[in-house]
Amino acid sequence: MLQSTQIALSKRLLAHLDAKTTDTVDAIAHNPVDAFTCTDRLEREWKQLFLGMPQYVGLSCLIREPGDFLTNDDLGVPILVTRDVDGRARAYLNVCRHRGARLAEGCGKAGRGFTCPYHGWTYDTHGHLIGIPDRRNFTGVEQALYGLTELPLEERHGMLWVAPRPEISADPSPNLEGLDEEFMSFGFADYHHHDTRVGHWKMNWKIAIDTFLEPYHFPILHKNTVGPIFFPNLCVVDGFGQNLREIFPRRGIVEMHDQAETEWDLVKHSAVVYQLFPNIVVVVQIDHYEIWRIYPVEGKPDECKVYLEFYIPEPATSEKAVEHWRRNLDLVLRTVETEDFPAGEGIQSGMRSGAQDHIVYGMNEPALHHFEKTAARAVGATL
Repeated sequence: MLQSTQIALSKRLLAHLDAKTTDTVDAIAHNPVDAFTCTDRLEREWKQLFLGMPQYVGLSCLIREPGDFLTNDDLGVPILVTRDVDGRARAYLNVCRHRGARLAEGCGKAGRGFTCPYHGWTYDTHGHLIGIPDRRNFTGVEQALYGLTELPLEERHGMLWVAPRPEISADPSPNLEGLDEEFMSFGFADYHHHDTRVGHWKMNWKIAIDTFLEPYHFPILHKNTVGPIFFPNLCVVDGFGQNLREIFPRRGIVEMHDQAETEWDLVKHSAVVYQLFPNIVVVVQIDHYEIWRIYPVEGKPDECKVYLEFYIPEPATSEKAVEHWRRNLDLVLRTVETEDFPAGEGIQSGMRSGAQDHIVYGMNEPALHHFEKTAARAVGATL
């Protein structure tokens, strides 16, 4: 993040701190309960926001070397992402052209290509079919016409984006809408994957994202975890088209009152949260990155699948480093998986109770307004 941007944001935070205020919007908003319970609404979201938009599938460091690969099945499309022998990231349908078997599972190293585990058809990292066992019995099969089906992929700022259904939208370019410079500055490609955690939760995917978008709940829900670390009910929020950035100041930010502006380090004294529309939350912490991928379960508006990717600047090779990152990850999981998400599941269960036909966003929750209004507009709904 540019120093000029850090200074401007820090000034806003310090002014709010002195005035005991926070960023706000002009009025409360009501969101119909149907936004979280309606199957038709979810179907529109699934087609337009997930299959019809570029989807983040991981950081570049997950496929750092030629032949490294990862797979993704959360969009109902079997995706295989790899780095070819020339160093270019590519995405294919994870489908052998013989009988349709899956070529790869999970993530790992494929070397110079992929061999189908069913009958041994072999493909290179460019997707070309290069080997057919007992070739004589496949007269008429032209190898040049039976390569893997490639999906559009863009690698930008150390992030991998794929268009999962080219017949709906073939453009894999993420619309960061003014955030390119900031994301370039974070050096994602140089980080190292430490851990990934996966959870299946009984709540709408938007409720899971909402938990990251306001500090109003910090002193209540998080009184024994991150509540003592951050100032409550204090944030600055900026929209970048469909995306947003929200800053939560740590209590140590008061030290900046006694420092020259050129010495200000906003990341050290805050958590910087980006919501990349529709389903990605990037949390920039003092010494690591958390990237949350949140998917609806197709056809089930009250369920979602959540991935936490945890990235660190150097591999943890010593006992001290392993313990340091264990404690960091443990705090994240205790905060989100034992506090935020159980609360979200409670919200979801209350949606069908008939207690209310809408929920309320306060003026002090501007990031919620931005995300939920963006999600509604994108599928022709309103708040």
